[in-house]
Amino acid sequence: MVPLDGSAAPSDSPSGAASSDPHPDATGPGTPSADESTAPGPAGASPGTTGKGTTAPSPEQPSSPAPAPSRTGPPAPADLDWGAPSRGDTDRRWCEKVTVGFHNSGGTAVRSGTVTFGTHIIGALGIDWGTVDSTVDLPAPIGPRARTNHTWTVCVDAWRVPLGMHIETRDVSVRWSE
Repeated sequence: MVPLDGSAAPSDSPSGAASSDPHPDATGPGTPSADESTAPGPAGASPGTTGKGTTAPSPEQPSSPAPAPSRTGPPAPADLDWGAPSRGDTDRRWCEKVTVGFHNSGGTAVRSGTVTFGTHIIGALGIDWGTVDSTVDLPAPIGPRARTNHTWTVCVDAWRVPLGMHIETRDVSVRWSE
């Protein structure tokens, strides 16, 4: 450090010698070297300082890298939620378009998984004649704190849905991993 008034300040060296220049040269103490600027800086600033009051790096004094941001621990694991299926008609009575929304509220991405649909076969009088399960891949990856919607065309065998009957995909279950 160089005092603002330019006088030499005692150092904490073991020999007790006072020196304001850690690298003495032929110019002597108090005389600017070739590396220092003698141009006036901002008011109250001494040579070798910037306008913000911090010392500018010099060739003899390498700048140190900024410290890495501290972390309080590993990121939270993935936490995937999904909504109820939204259904849409197609031109075939044994198929329908199914849209499901996903939300990963965790701190890591969901890397893979499967979605299982429970498709109910409904008779002409509204009677549920059975359920057929089908499984598809999860639209992965789903990033941390990300939301996504995905639409699939879900079909059952045509012979299972005679004329006058239709299907309704009501159930969705998801298995996933990070």
